[in-house]
Amino acid sequence: MFLIADFSGIIRKINPQWQTVLGYATAEMEGRPFMQFVHPDDWPKTREAMRILSEHHPMTDFVNRYRHLDGAYRWIEWSCIPKDGLIYAAARDITERKQAEEHLRLASSVYQNSSEAMVVADPEHKILSVNPAFSTITGYGQDEVVGKHPRLLDSGKHDAEFYQNVWLQLGRTGYWQGEIQIRHKNGETYVQWLTLNNVYDDDGRVIRRVALFYDITEKKKTEEQIWFQANYDPLTNLPNRRLFADRLQHEIRKAKREKQYLVLFFLDLDRFKEVNDTFGHRMGDALLVDAAKRIRGCIRETDTVARLGGDEFTVIVSELADVGDVDRIAQAVVDVLSQPYFFDNRHVYVSASIGIAVYPSDAEDAEDLVRYADQAMYAAKNKGRNGFCYFTPSMQEASQKRMLILTDLHSAIPRGELEVYYQPILNLQTGAIYKAEALIRWRHPQRGLINPAEFIPIAEEHGLIRDIGEWVFCQVASQLKTLQAEQQTRFQISVNVSPLQFQGLDNCLAHWPVYLEKHGVSQDNVIIEITEGLLLEANDKVAEQLLHFARNNMQIAIDDFGTGYSSLSYLKKFDIDYLKVDKSFIFHLAADSDDLALTKAIVIMAHQLGLKVIAEGVETELQRQLLLEMGCDYVQGYLIAKPMPADQFAAFLQAAR
Repeated sequence: MFLIADFSGIIRKINPQWQTVLGYATAEMEGRPFMQFVHPDDWPKTREAMRILSEHHPMTDFVNRYRHLDGAYRWIEWSCIPKDGLIYAAARDITERKQAEEHLRLASSVYQNSSEAMVVADPEHKILSVNPAFSTITGYGQDEVVGKHPRLLDSGKHDAEFYQNVWLQLGRTGYWQGEIQIRHKNGETYVQWLTLNNVYDDDGRVIRRVALFYDITEKKKTEEQIWFQANYDPLTNLPNRRLFADRLQHEIRKAKREKQYLVLFFLDLDRFKEVNDTFGHRMGDALLVDAAKRIRGCIRETDTVARLGGDEFTVIVSELADVGDVDRIAQAVVDVLSQPYFFDNRHVYVSASIGIAVYPSDAEDAEDLVRYADQAMYAAKNKGRNGFCYFTPSMQEASQKRMLILTDLHSAIPRGELEVYYQPILNLQTGAIYKAEALIRWRHPQRGLINPAEFIPIAEEHGLIRDIGEWVFCQVASQLKTLQAEQQTRFQISVNVSPLQFQGLDNCLAHWPVYLEKHGVSQDNVIIEITEGLLLEANDKVAEQLLHFARNNMQIAIDDFGTGYSSLSYLKKFDIDYLKVDKSFIFHLAADSDDLALTKAIVIMAHQLGLKVIAEGVETELQRQLLLEMGCDYVQGYLIAKPMPADQFAAFLQAAR
């Protein structure tokens, strides 16, 4: 929820989420003093918060209560920034969390009589008290554990990531529940059902941590044995036909919901019957076990390999936004299964035929998908075995198209088919154009201009993006030298850098500052554009490379800001210079739109952090005017100019001068 108020306490602007939380229509809150909605008991601390804000100090994690339309009160947590005589505030409803805290306080009064083990600890996890049931379940008396860390119960069965996730969720939501294995005082391990809760004070600080658990060891053993027998193949330990059917239905529903592809492989071992007839079922079973392991090694942990019976296997490959990896996976399975098997001092050779069906292209229900994949498998056998076949021509055509693009892309640079286009970036305050973004285009001799969205993912997938990125950088450096001479002023060009260009044993980006200097181009003429995702997953190598750019006066811009996992932490950690607001925020920009408030908030936040803001996708004069009024620094889009080749761009700048 967002709110804008003045320092007299009058609500100037709210977004629609307030009506969902408090029940009032927008008109019932805007223009009224917000103290009318605050619980009387919270007036003193709210006035104190206003005093702090009036001294131009931002506030976070401030909590008070607001009256709902029905007369009840909701707990609201605030983060506020004073700016230009107004207070910009983001808020969230934490009523349920407050109620949970009260429930914990009530529960603590009866925990001595509970049959469940209970532990009360301080915020640093030091045990303060345990109930009698704790001693019964763990074997430890209260005097043996008070003052100690709960890790004395650690069974060693859980890795560090497990505990990190537990504490992460507990810190984020105040609650965690699940199974955990603990060590009894006698050294034995038991499975417990554990519930963890934080207890907070009125200021939202953790004052206690409460754990409740009870023993479910025998119940788990029985349930797991029954479930495993019902759902897994006893020979290979792969899911059986029943579990496969359940997972396929589940993955189809998920693919439909998330609008993704799902691929089903139907696999049959070639000449497996000959192995059984020649060497016996014992060796045949050993071969099936080995084959199952090989298939499993070719796919992701999130995918499913199942044995339907005999020598028939299926593979569910889910969560595919693009089907380009299907050929690679299928070929990997074919290759690994054709390798020799070694049993009883002899080599055995089989191969595999795979049929492939795709949801939703080929079928939209599980039964048809299995049937079509089975038919495609027989088509693969008819083609000579040891290979794979798609059920319909649509996937085959897509695969062939990708292969043609990949083949032609290998020779696109030597043939001079790639071009760098430039899109001007306007300084809103001065109206001058001294920046532009470099954008790659591929002019194919037969297919014409190919959209980067078609060939860039393929280039990244097959390792061509580094050569392409290097070529673009060199072209930009050359063009910059020309621009410097023609414009007689400092000109900057942004170069998009793929996350894959930061990978590899050799640091292919490290020489860029040296290259610019060698070719007579000032290093601060180049802005490196990266995605938010690169910073979220940044390792030491990425961090060092970004620092290397900064040390050499090459600025950094975050592209498409606001569409991913935006975080203030990486803006502080890395030396970022620009935020590029994604065009999805700009497209519907209007005087009374939520996008206006969000964009304004981004601009204010960026300026508070000393960053400049570039708005992408500006197409109308109204958008430009609104961005100017909110203090945005630069705009880029069709209102200024479309991307254009280097010669047209030079002419455009000349005309602009």
